[in-house]
Amino acid sequence: MSGVNISDVVAVWDVSLPDGNHQVKFEHGTTSGKRVVWVDETEIFRKNWMFKLVGRQDFNIGTAKAVILIEACNGFTYEYTLLINGKPLNKFKENRKKTAKVWTLLLDGIETRVVLEKDTMDVWVNGNVLETAGEFGDEGTETHFEIRDHVCVISGVSSGKIREGIVHSLIVDGAVVPESFE
Repeated sequence: MSGVNISDVVAVWDVSLPDGNHQVKFEHGTTSGKRVVWVDETEIFRKNWMFKLVGRQDFNIGTAKAVILIEACNGFTYEYTLLINGKPLNKFKENRKKTAKVWTLLLDGIETRVVLEKDTMDVWVNGNVLETAGEFGDEGTETHFEIRDHVCVISGVSSGKIREGIVHSLIVDGAVVPESFE
């Protein structure tokens, strides 16, 4: 942990976003009020002295709005809650399972992460939004794109069940890629 003062780290969270997986670390000096926020080993906020020991710390993780809530419990103990886009991390993760599909595969020897944002139909590959072409067919939808010289399609077909909705599959060069669970 380059630069992170491990003795003052009070919370570590893992956050999966369309642009990739991120780790958030929070240092809190409970006597000085010091606050330091690290995202992926990069310090993005530091305040070495604060009179107010509780409150909130706002910052961004890529395009996501993040907030760390610092609340006093009893005595000199504190509780830390991470909010992503206004939701506690657990609720955000639950919602992501409904609104995003993630696949990881080895392509040309490179670990490749494909994310479909179901609400916008954006396709992200290794942190970048790709240009896609959508088609409607008899069976459902197809979203076409390329990763380097590989032909890729995300197909969306009805599951036939109201609770399950549309089932999305990633096909690269004619082969179905299994879904990843983050």
